[in-house]
Amino acid sequence: MKQELIESKQKTPWWWVPTLYFAEGVPYFVVNNISVMMFTKMGVPNGDMSFFTTLLYFPWFLKGIWSPIVDVVKTKRWWIVAMQVIMTAMLILLTVTLPHPDTSTIAGGNTSISIFWFTLLLFIVAAFASATHDIAADGFYMLAHSPSSQAAFIGIRSVFYRVASVFGQGGLVFIAGLIESKTGNIPLSWQVTLGVSAVVFFLITLYHTFALPHSADDKPRAGADGTAKNNLAELGNSFVTFVKKPGFLLAVAFMLLYRLPEGFLIKLCQPFLVHGTEQGGLGLSTEMVGTVYGVFGVIALLLGGILGGIYSSRVGLKKSLWVMAACMTLPCLTFVYLAIAQPTNIVIITIALCIEQFGYGFGFTAYMLYMMYFSEGEFKTSHYAICTAFMALSMMLPGFVAGYIQEAIGYVNFFWMVMACCFATLLVTYFVDRTIDPDYGKKTD
Repeated sequence: MKQELIESKQKTPWWWVPTLYFAEGVPYFVVNNISVMMFTKMGVPNGDMSFFTTLLYFPWFLKGIWSPIVDVVKTKRWWIVAMQVIMTAMLILLTVTLPHPDTSTIAGGNTSISIFWFTLLLFIVAAFASATHDIAADGFYMLAHSPSSQAAFIGIRSVFYRVASVFGQGGLVFIAGLIESKTGNIPLSWQVTLGVSAVVFFLITLYHTFALPHSADDKPRAGADGTAKNNLAELGNSFVTFVKKPGFLLAVAFMLLYRLPEGFLIKLCQPFLVHGTEQGGLGLSTEMVGTVYGVFGVIALLLGGILGGIYSSRVGLKKSLWVMAACMTLPCLTFVYLAIAQPTNIVIITIALCIEQFGYGFGFTAYMLYMMYFSEGEFKTSHYAICTAFMALSMMLPGFVAGYIQEAIGYVNFFWMVMACCFATLLVTYFVDRTIDPDYGKKTD
């Protein structure tokens, strides 16, 4: 007992919460964002790039199915360390096995995705490990320290998850661009970048092996077989009650369509930035994209999310919904402008990207609030988990076809199509607005 008390005092949340949520974010951004930029720079056509990188998102869409296994087999701490070991191994294997297409194939944009079959397989394994790590990390967070401490550190975990975003979308992309500009060897630049991420993740894994506390509450549920069956039965029951909730179809339509413009845009914005002007892009260097989109863009996204949370807490979900829907859709015009004008002034490009990212961050707040609103009731946690699955699906469905559409109609027409998709956002917003409690989301003094 005395030993446990000493260990508890030594391992305050400051020792492990920041690094745990940084570790949660890094593989997510490597799998879902770095892969997009890497395949684009390797000369893979947009259609194949978009389709196959969207497939990598499946584990996060499906993770609720195997979450009971994490609950009844081993401890959450064991799962965290085990998944980090697997992710480290995958990053090392990605580094040493990355194919090197020849320069002429890359320049012609004709690189076959088939030469990356082993790379995609490693990304998929890393994605499953990362999604499982998310389940274990969130569960461990609720077990390893007191409820008051959990509340105090909720902002810290969010900040360090976003630090991982800046590291992944900004730092790693910048490193790749820097090496590319020095050597002219694109495959080598991404090989070194993956190697850097492998080293960073190895150090995090080594640190967590010793730094993560051992909580008395962190243990497998008794009777694994019976509990697993009960958990699966509960999962089925929560899904049935979810389907029977009033306004189920409208809620699903909102969750699938509110982010439709962003679902198309998110897969093509980085390729658009790096593709040459003769292809309809802006022709930015890789390191410039890492700085402009991965750093300034992420900061604008964070600022939009913070201000969106403050605004919605003051006026409630119902009054903020239309403002946020407008902020979600109108900034898409910035990409129409960029595609038509093809500006070369980096300040103008940065401002346009920050406007779009700020609008998305601000408008996304209403989406998250609505999912919480619709999840209210006896099965609140399970219903919210189902909502997050639909949230993942809302990004996957457009992602599968976005690249093929862009290849067929070009960047300018593609971004005009994205603007047309904003009508779907506004339509579901109109119908959902009529069902929301006017007092929901308001901060009470």
